[in-house]
Amino acid sequence: MTEFSIIAVFLVGLLGGVHCLGMCGSIVGIFTTQVPKDAPRWPFHLAYSSGRIASYAIAGALAGAVGQAGLLMRDAVPVQHLLFALSSLMLIVLGMYLAGLWGAARQLERMGSGLWKRLQPLTTRLLPVNTVPRALGLGALWGWLPCGLVYSVLVTSLASGSASQGAIIMLAFGLGTLPNLLAIGLFWESIKRWAQSPGMRLTAGLLVAGFGVYGLIKVGYTFYTYGWAGSCHVAA
Repeated sequence: MTEFSIIAVFLVGLLGGVHCLGMCGSIVGIFTTQVPKDAPRWPFHLAYSSGRIASYAIAGALAGAVGQAGLLMRDAVPVQHLLFALSSLMLIVLGMYLAGLWGAARQLERMGSGLWKRLQPLTTRLLPVNTVPRALGLGALWGWLPCGLVYSVLVTSLASGSASQGAIIMLAFGLGTLPNLLAIGLFWESIKRWAQSPGMRLTAGLLVAGFGVYGLIKVGYTFYTYGWAGSCHVAA
């Protein structure tokens, strides 16, 4: 299931560009105006995204470690499969959110508000973003910005049951977001109207929800094929 999770979250990051445009578009737009006019933009945006993705990987490792602790109970119940089912349900919720059909994923953003209040003042020390190292540092801080998309995918890292696998899953997600964030930074005005179109949002959201449905089918098939006790053996 880990291989499926890595592919799924990469595509979720890629398809989640419609959310990134609304959530981070204005931030990246302001950031772009601070890049020195005589300097190329792409090194700054690449550094910004590298810092952001590194923070995602750290968060994924932490979530995976928590999941690993939970999997100590795997001899009693198939915890990993239950967590995987939960992550699939979160993908469905996320897909509905991206499609503009249900806003439940917004509630997840409240979970990280306390941490962000502590980190946000640090961002002012990196402004203006007139050097690549500052862009890297700012990206690392912005990686902890409360985001329903990120938090939904973190559940998949939790289900991985391993700090290393959790980090890899969030790294794959971050790499999936990379083309969108680079495009937003470099071609903001050109792609804004296209990415925010209702048809694009609906298509991306339904595809993400489809991954969640497929994940639930995989879990259901495992239980159907091996039964409860057999699933515990497979999880082990």
